[in-house]
Amino acid sequence: MRRLAAVAILLPILVGCQHAPAAHAEKYSTGGDPTDSPCARVVSAIGYVGLMLNPRGQEDSQKIEDALLGRFGELRGITLEFGPRLPESLQPAVQTIKTTTAGLARADVPRPRQIALIKQYRPAADQIVAGCK
Repeated sequence: MRRLAAVAILLPILVGCQHAPAAHAEKYSTGGDPTDSPCARVVSAIGYVGLMLNPRGQEDSQKIEDALLGRFGELRGITLEFGPRLPESLQPAVQTIKTTTAGLARADVPRPRQIALIKQYRPAADQIVAGCK
């Protein structure tokens, strides 16, 4: 009897899951609309990270706080989702952003590596911002 009750409870759930729309496999960020301008989304995320970065040349004294790691994580998600739709000429910079933010979004990366990644990140971010104007 318990088995029958369990099947009766689970059957609608299992059937419902089969008809649910498939999740978009390339959904890496939250908010916004997938039809948003890729340039607008990536440039905005770069700007959001930039609000917490020390001025250029002062990377060695950068504080690596959880909030900064989170902003790099959001930029990574937005770049993974919208970066492939940026102009072809910006794809090398997109790849650099993907690579650098993979480390910059993690707290377990040693500080010297984080600073080196920020120094690699900046020129690529600048190139995307300039290329999207």
